[in-house]
Amino acid sequence: MKTETNKLLTQAAHQSQIAARYVIAASITLTALTVASCASVGALENTAIVPATLHPGANELLTNVVPANGVQIYECRARKDQPDAYEWAFVAPEATLFDERGNRIGRHYGGPHWESNDGSKIVGAVKERADAPATHAIPWLLLAAKSVGPQGSFSKVTSIQRVNTAGGTAPQDGCSRELAGTTTRVGYSADYYFFSAKQTGQRASNQVAQPRY
Repeated sequence: MKTETNKLLTQAAHQSQIAARYVIAASITLTALTVASCASVGALENTAIVPATLHPGANELLTNVVPANGVQIYECRARKDQPDAYEWAFVAPEATLFDERGNRIGRHYGGPHWESNDGSKIVGAVKERADAPATHAIPWLLLAAKSVGPQGSFSKVTSIQRVNTAGGTAPQDGCSRELAGTTTRVGYSADYYFFSAKQTGQRASNQVAQPRY
């Protein structure tokens, strides 16, 4: 009886240790998410200095700044110019979009598409790119955008700038013939500046700081 009791006590202690580990892990994760959210909100207060090559049209105004956190997906493939060599080729983004308060407002995925929670959706086409100021960060971009969904918060966007990028670049190694077809996901963050056509007599909103050129 004593042996059985000791066994039960040992099992209970072990389970308590496991539960404690989960609590600690959850606390660490919550703290990290809170810090990331604050960082995203803080980014709205410091408008990026955008290279001249990424300027949208003179008839467009910045209407929204949308922070994003997610991954860039790459696939191990044979190089087009060297069939015997392999590289990580870009496949698609996969990210969550936030507003200035850190609330989730949509998602970003292959196309590339930006889709709002209200159903409105736009697709982009890269027009220009520039190296990111940060090391190991994906390039800054200027994209033409058009609506491919119902009317909503994203439907009037005509241009998008991808700026303030961090991370997301393809791995430099680890891709070989044996791994061909496998994918890897690289974490990244960025701010997407949404521009819309300026209406007659319209001026920049005081609530959205225009980019510094």
